[in-house]
Amino acid sequence: MSLPSPVSSRKIPFPPQGDAVWPEFLLSLNHRLSPETRVREREPLAPRTTMRVGGPARIYAEPASVEDLRQLLREAGRCALPVLLLGRGSNLIIPDDGVDGLVISLGHESWREFSRQPDGRIWAGAGLRLKNLCGLATKAGLPGFEFLEGIPGSVGGALRMNAGAMGGWMFDVVDEVQLMTMQGEVRTMKRAEMHVDYRHCGELHEAIALGACLKRPAAGASADIRRQIDVYQKKRGESQPREPSAGCIFKNPPGGSAGKLIDETGLKGLRVGDAEVSAVHANFIVNRGRATCADIIGLVREVRARVQSARGVVLEPEVLLFGQEWRDVL
Repeated sequence: MSLPSPVSSRKIPFPPQGDAVWPEFLLSLNHRLSPETRVREREPLAPRTTMRVGGPARIYAEPASVEDLRQLLREAGRCALPVLLLGRGSNLIIPDDGVDGLVISLGHESWREFSRQPDGRIWAGAGLRLKNLCGLATKAGLPGFEFLEGIPGSVGGALRMNAGAMGGWMFDVVDEVQLMTMQGEVRTMKRAEMHVDYRHCGELHEAIALGACLKRPAAGASADIRRQIDVYQKKRGESQPREPSAGCIFKNPPGGSAGKLIDETGLKGLRVGDAEVSAVHANFIVNRGRATCADIIGLVREVRARVQSARGVVLEPEVLLFGQEWRDVL
């Protein structure tokens, strides 16, 4: 089943100041950032996502330190520029026209720390891949993180979305989070102080996670941990598509399964352009080669409408539409 593709997705508007603000912003950074921090214009974002769609960032930055991140945020605030954070791009879709804003990625190696604290807790930097976190914990004989192994994201993104898999959630293993406000202030918050629920952490909607102290795990045997990881890997391999995707597209409705509703409505294989409802898992939209953001939005609209008509349930997107709100395009 294939539906006509929409013409395009909506473009992100420029800030009120217009084009002149961007050279001013870049010039202001000249003597404020360390040489290790990378700043580029018109950086392609599609290769930095698991869906492989979308346009460039007007300005893309990888700060090398807390201070460089602070300077980027403060200068962006002074110039009234929109700021967006990009993790490993596994739970978002980039608009076809890109993002007219400052896109910050904690991709520099300085954000990938994994260390055992004197009290037995683990510090995990926001840029550390979940797969690497799980691997390092396994090597150290520290159980409890196995469920994170197959989530294609970073610690920061997992905190922002309270990522979950195999019955576990990121905040199940978090003791406290270090974050930076958009004004450049660093704070440490206990898990109990934070507003966390399904695919949501309220404090990180307006702040950037720098890392987290994870709960002190009990000691375990690396071989036993590895066996549990193998079980999870096998389950994922059998139940999730291999084509580029952004993970589950829709949130599960209360007491139900979005994938089951889509499957029972007969929508596996439905296509708009090169975006397709996966035949393996109905809650995945996959890129069959040249999908666009507009294709994906069109398919999301169609799936929602058909499920609502057939089952009376309105599905809400789980993935983020980078720089936009779903309510503005659905």
